[in-house]
Amino acid sequence: MKKITNKVLWIFAVGQFGWSLLSGIISSWMVYYYTGEGAVFGSAITAKPLFLSVTLFGLITAVGRLFDAVTDPLIAGWSDASSFKGGRRIPFMKVIAIPFAVITVGVFAFPATGSVIANDVILFITLMLFYLFMTIYCTPYNALIAELGDTQKNRINVSTYISFTYIAGLSVAYLLPNLAGLFTASLGAANAVRLAIAILAAVAAIAMLVPSFFIRERDYIHSEPVKTKAFSSLFKSFKNKQFRRFVYSDVIYFFAVTLFQTGLAFYITRLMHASESNTFLLTVVMTVVSLCLYPVVNRLAPKLGKKKIIIVGFFAYAAVFLVASLCREGLWWGYLIAVLAGIPMAILGILPQAVVADIAEADALTYGEQRSGMFFAARTFAMKLGQALSLLIFTSVTVSGTEFSYRMTAIIATVCCLVGAVLFFLYNESSIMQTIVSAGKPESETPDGGSDAETSGADDTEAAP
Repeated sequence: MKKITNKVLWIFAVGQFGWSLLSGIISSWMVYYYTGEGAVFGSAITAKPLFLSVTLFGLITAVGRLFDAVTDPLIAGWSDASSFKGGRRIPFMKVIAIPFAVITVGVFAFPATGSVIANDVILFITLMLFYLFMTIYCTPYNALIAELGDTQKNRINVSTYISFTYIAGLSVAYLLPNLAGLFTASLGAANAVRLAIAILAAVAAIAMLVPSFFIRERDYIHSEPVKTKAFSSLFKSFKNKQFRRFVYSDVIYFFAVTLFQTGLAFYITRLMHASESNTFLLTVVMTVVSLCLYPVVNRLAPKLGKKKIIIVGFFAYAAVFLVASLCREGLWWGYLIAVLAGIPMAILGILPQAVVADIAEADALTYGEQRSGMFFAARTFAMKLGQALSLLIFTSVTVSGTEFSYRMTAIIATVCCLVGAVLFFLYNESSIMQTIVSAGKPESETPDGGSDAETSGADDTEAAP
C-alpha cells in the first residue's frame, strides 16, 4: 500500500467542496426562492399550508426522510459489500457526480408548467432524486474519511481539510444571488437564478470528479467486501452504544444549524432590513474567522480530546443563535453573528467526522468487520433527518411571515444546541480510544487524561450478533 500523504487528503477534500456546494444551494436558497421575498418561483407551486401549518416543502422533506431511511443503508451496504476494480467507494462517486449536479439544477428548472399541481409533483420527484443522488455520492465518500484516516494524525488532518472545503462550498452557494444579479437584466429574475445555479452546479460536478480521477483507491486502501446484509449491518452499527449517543446529538446539531442556515437570508432581509446579497459577505466573514481557528482546533483535539471541544462548540452555537434571535435593524448585527459563528463552525466542522471514524475503527478492531460505509451512512441520514425536520419546522413556524416567527426559529435552534451538548456529554470517548490503542494502533495523539464519567475500560458496545 502507498503511504497516505497530505496531498492525497487534499485531493480527496476537493470532492467535499462539490457536494457541499450543491447541498448549500438546496438548503440555503430553495425555500427562499420558492416562498421568501425573493420567491421568483413562488407562483409555480402550492405556497399555502396544505393542512394545519404543514407546507408543501415540509411534506416533501418529511417523505424524503422516509425515503432516505431505506436508501441510506442500502447504498452503504452496497458500497461496503462491493468489489469493483476501482475500489469500494470511488466507482460510486465517479458515476453519480454529474447526475447529482444536473438534478440540483432540475429542482429549480422543471417546475415551469401551467399547472400548479403538476409543478408540485415535479418538485417532489426532483427533490427525491436529489436526496438519492446525494446519498449515492456522499455515503461512499464519507466512508473514505475513516479509510484514508488510517492514523489519528491523518484522521484529524482529513477532517480539517474537508471541513475547509465544506465551508468553502457553502460560502460559494451563498454567492448565488450575486451571480444571478449579473444576468437579471437580460434574462429576468427566474432564468437568471436558474443560469446561476447551472454555473455553480457545473463547478460542483468538476470538484466531485477530482478525487475520482486522481485517487486510485486500491493503491491506498486494502479492504475486503463485507458479507453482512445492509439492514443487518445497520442494526449492528446502532447496537454500538457510543455511536447511538453520537447520532442523537448529531441529529440535533444538523437540525439547529439548518434552521440557522435556512433562516440567514430571512434574518438579513426581514430583521436587519438589508439586502440578501449580503449573505455571501457575512459567510465570507464566518469562513475567515473559522479558518483562523482551524490550527487551534487541530492542535487542541489531541490534547484535550474531541469530546470536550465539541461540547464547547454546541454552547458556542447556542450563543450565536441567541444573538440571531435578538438582532434588529442594521447589518452590524450580521457581522457580530458571523464572527461568533466562526468559532463553532471550526469545531463542529472538523471533529464530528473524526469521531465517527474513531467509532468505526474501534468497532472494526472489536468485531473484525470494516463497516465504515454504514457508520457514515447513518451519520448522513442523521444530517438529512435533521435538515428535513428543520425545513418542516421552519416553514411551519414562519408561515405567517412575521418578524417574531423568524426570531422563533433562532430561539428553537438555541434550545436544540443546549440539548445536543447534554446528549453528547454521554459519549464515552476514552473507551473508544482505549480500544484503538489496545489493538496496537499508533495513536500517540490520544486525549490526555480522559475525563469521561464512565470507566475508561468499560465496554463501549452492546453484544453484537
